[in-house]
Amino acid sequence: MKPQNQNPIFQQPPFPALSCAKLAPAVASGRISDIAVVPHKPTTWYVAVALGGVWKTTNVGTTWTPIFGNEGSYSIGCVTVDPTNENVIWVGSGENNSQRSVVYGDAVYKLRDGGKSWKNMGLKTLAHIGKIIVDPNNSDIVYASAFGLVWAPGGDRGLYKTIDGGKTWKAVLTVSENTGISDLWMDPRDAKVLYATFYQRRRHKWVLL
Repeated sequence: MKPQNQNPIFQQPPFPALSCAKLAPAVASGRISDIAVVPHKPTTWYVAVALGGVWKTTNVGTTWTPIFGNEGSYSIGCVTVDPTNENVIWVGSGENNSQRSVVYGDAVYKLRDGGKSWKNMGLKTLAHIGKIIVDPNNSDIVYASAFGLVWAPGGDRGLYKTIDGGKTWKAVLTVSENTGISDLWMDPRDAKVLYATFYQRRRHKWVLL
């Protein structure tokens, strides 16, 4: 009987020279929710932890420094580096996940010095902010996507926009009281074109799913 799978492709792993290494910080339930790498400086990363603030590395993950430990929320949904100014960082609090151990956030935060002093920029009732995108042509134009409350209907959810660097925000796209945005992307060819995915989901105390 002829042996099976004699093709060399099936005899060797596809990437034998590659291996995985643990780089980012983690604690029990400390899921990594987002990673932002500084443009043109790939050694510097910002890592958002679902239940552990924001961490920074300047040596590709060899060492880490916590930079978001004294703010109003320790649950982080996303972190974004301004594409035109690497010292301006945006953080959306509240993990973008509707699982049973999810923790809500309290605002969007911004800093201008790479992680030394944060400023609360509002959107305090969005609960779970999943993505922040800065217009590469104008740093004052920023979009924030909100998953909304996990355990209740209504509240603020959908897509929010600022044209003054976060001083004021306006809801520009909403669907329903139980539907929030799970992800958001900007067309790299045209900053005026965005794609949003909406997710209709509401948790109940009697359904642990």
